[in-house]
Amino acid sequence: MRPYGTKRPADPAGPAPGRRIKSPERLVAESGADLEGHGLRRTMGLFQLVCFGVGAIVGTGIFVGLSDSVAEAGPAVVVSFLLAAATCVVTAFAFAELGSAIPVSGSSYSFAYATLGEPVAFLVGWCLLLEYGVSVSAVAVGWGQYLSALLDSVTGLTLPRALAAPPGDGGVVNVPAVVVIGLAAVLLVRGVRESARATAVMAVVKIAVLVLFCAIAFTAFEAGNLTPFAATGVAGITSGASIAFFSYIGFDAVTTAGEEVRDPRRNIPLAVLVCIGVVTVLYCLVALAAVGALSAGEVADQPAALSLIVDEVTDSSFGGGVIAFGAVVAIASVVLAVLYGQTRVLMSMSRDGLVPRVFERVSPRTAVPVAGTWIVAAVFAVPAAVVPLDVVLNLTTIGTLAVMGVVNVAVIVLRRRHPDLAADFRTPLFPFVPALGVLLCLYLMWGTGSGTWARFAVFLAAGALVYALYGRRHSRLGAEGSVTRRGAPAG
Repeated sequence: MRPYGTKRPADPAGPAPGRRIKSPERLVAESGADLEGHGLRRTMGLFQLVCFGVGAIVGTGIFVGLSDSVAEAGPAVVVSFLLAAATCVVTAFAFAELGSAIPVSGSSYSFAYATLGEPVAFLVGWCLLLEYGVSVSAVAVGWGQYLSALLDSVTGLTLPRALAAPPGDGGVVNVPAVVVIGLAAVLLVRGVRESARATAVMAVVKIAVLVLFCAIAFTAFEAGNLTPFAATGVAGITSGASIAFFSYIGFDAVTTAGEEVRDPRRNIPLAVLVCIGVVTVLYCLVALAAVGALSAGEVADQPAALSLIVDEVTDSSFGGGVIAFGAVVAIASVVLAVLYGQTRVLMSMSRDGLVPRVFERVSPRTAVPVAGTWIVAAVFAVPAAVVPLDVVLNLTTIGTLAVMGVVNVAVIVLRRRHPDLAADFRTPLFPFVPALGVLLCLYLMWGTGSGTWARFAVFLAAGALVYALYGRRHSRLGAEGSVTRRGAPAG
């Protein structure tokens, strides 16, 4: 392992006063170090971890959200996807370094705890409820649209919009969204090995389907569909990028597997970077193929847009049915992977006393947090059933961007405070790259609009209140600090 940086005194392993900072060494030790700990088992290898990452990323964002990005940016949607990708790539470096240095289940939450302190860490964990938990709801909403398209192509029947579409788009209660969350929870409680195998199969299937889409759509490519290229200007491209960013959400879920992957210091950074590279290339090809095959006006705001494009190009419903099948598989795998990530973050927060202890209980038989999984699935099935998709998408996007901005700051702080911490990967062009990551995150956050900012402010205020009333009072690190101040040794 390479030295982490220039020599400076490391922080003590015990609780830090004021901001309550928990050292990386202590986080790793409490999680079972690089061995198995807290009932979790290291069953995932690099290939499974990459498939898990792809499974967490590729889903509603590209199969459903593409048409919304096209509506904002027009043919320049390709630039929007590149801008969103650039934000993720520079942030992926930070996640890769932190995931290698602190291989624990808490992901961004634990990274913030080790650098910026407990209050910031709690708010990061609160925002992860948006990125992992609420995005499960958003992803599940899109599942019903493609399930209906698949049934139509195979049987000629369609699901009633009142029961298969999101509210605000003709729906009343989105039943398929609830069903797919329930199925994912059933698979997760069976064990990580079974979930990883299922995710690997689904990841291969959806990559194959998107490659097939590109192959079909490029046969009808017309350069004229790309003009005018940027009719909505920079503002449209930025807005499109803020929407397209949702398509990349989930790559950081790889770092939540820090306690269940073999050789985490090597495999976590490799998996993060491979996932982002594969997905970025694939998304840009899909976006270009889509607006090249049909005009931006024909693609914009169309539900199940990829199926529509293939149907138009092939003049048959069979091709669209194949794409719909791929979307059904893709979205189901995202629900599975992201639901997994949320339960592991809550497990880490529960260990620290910041959320109820039920979330840290691990089944000795299946080595997974069974109760926490069922609670998360039940809670987030509600917004999946009754909340409009666009509201969930925008709020999830701004919350995720805020977390990514914090992670970029965290890697800078960690380099300065813990220069000798072991890590198999280091962010290139430090500190320029993480600083650029912060700026890009802020730029895309600005593009989400004032209404989203207002809702996000309310969400953060609610998180601060929960921390003040529960998290701070039940913090195990805070309790140790109280003992130390009374003159007893810290435990």
